[in-house]
Amino acid sequence: MVANPALPEGISDLPAGTLASVVTYLEMKTPPPIKGLETPPGLRLLRHDAPDVEWYCRLYRLVGEDYLWFSRLMWDYATLAAHLASDRVEVWSLQKQGVDLGLLELEWMQDGDCELSFFGLSKELIGAGVGRWLMEHATARAFSREISRFFVHTCTLDSPQALGFYMRSGFVPYGRAVEIAEDPRLTGLIPKTAAAHVPLIQR
Repeated sequence: MVANPALPEGISDLPAGTLASVVTYLEMKTPPPIKGLETPPGLRLLRHDAPDVEWYCRLYRLVGEDYLWFSRLMWDYATLAAHLASDRVEVWSLQKQGVDLGLLELEWMQDGDCELSFFGLSKELIGAGVGRWLMEHATARAFSREISRFFVHTCTLDSPQALGFYMRSGFVPYGRAVEIAEDPRLTGLIPKTAAAHVPLIQR
């Protein structure tokens, strides 16, 4: 059933149960000057080699659920385990008093690029300057290998601060796309209570 039969040109209806977001692609070809930011008090950054899949998914959900992160949750166990164990992938967690509250994932591509695959903090760490410090580490790690560029993408379902943060960190936008996907809250990947700011339109 079409909800709005007379839509202006350029606007399309979406079936109930789907989401649309505008994706912005950004890249960094040379690293910005290192500021040497000090480690925030009470925090430590740990690298996890071939991390446990269940641990990874818990942390992924913690930092990304309210922004409807779901792509990794669609992978089967064996595929995700192999990805996390790859020597082209680094997974880091940010800990406070032994509790994981932040996620950083980098992947070096065979074509010489490095992707900032995931970068997220729990709510209690947002707004305290922790993101700037973690991004400085991420950038240093990315360019620790010979790469042609460091790239990332964000979308309009992400934190409203995300795009500006990436640009202030030295990334330059180079493209846009529209992503249409099933609402992960309706497929069971994410609880229906997640991302209350995004209306849940039932089928």
